[in-house]
Amino acid sequence: MINDSSKTILDRPPRERILLTAHDLFYRDGIRATGIDKVIAESGVTKVTFYRYFPSKNDLIRAFLNYRHELWMAWFNDALQRHGGRAGVGLMPLVETMAEWFRKPIYRGCAFINTVAELGGVLPDVLEICHQHKQDMVRVIAELLPDGPNRQQLANAAAVAIDGAIVKAQLEAQEAAEKQSLKSLEMLLTALDAFAELTPTAKAPND
Repeated sequence: MINDSSKTILDRPPRERILLTAHDLFYRDGIRATGIDKVIAESGVTKVTFYRYFPSKNDLIRAFLNYRHELWMAWFNDALQRHGGRAGVGLMPLVETMAEWFRKPIYRGCAFINTVAELGGVLPDVLEICHQHKQDMVRVIAELLPDGPNRQQLANAAAVAIDGAIVKAQLEAQEAAEKQSLKSLEMLLTALDAFAELTPTAKAPND
């Protein structure tokens, strides 16, 4: 999920430099722990330039979340395809997709869950961005399931299982070869797949 362009941050336009720097710092260290002065220093811009693009830290937080959403969803869709995800195949590709993410050198959990925990009660509009991110994730998950009357409920249940695994993985040793979060996620998704197979597909009125 890191931009792999050959350009360094300092080669980029000022607004992009600020946003990329804030993204890395906010995700790694937390939003409250990251001051504007640190973002300015590490992005190599002046205060005047910073405030021209982001009049307040709250503006930067919103831009960070929108950027993170686009970055993460692009990775999620790509990773699912690489791990065999396609329409109606079931939920198992989600396990290897999450495993890929959990094993990244810098893994700090879900930026949206973390942001709600830090700022949800202070910045209500942040909740809407985070909610939309999770809804978009559920839509992708739903495509993996066979069509049926419980498809949306099963996708929501799978998303809850994934969010639980994301948080659990934060508590586990980074070098752990067998993460309990992944084992538990596989068990839960297997059960949801089995339930989906037992659920009759929707039939046309004349059937």
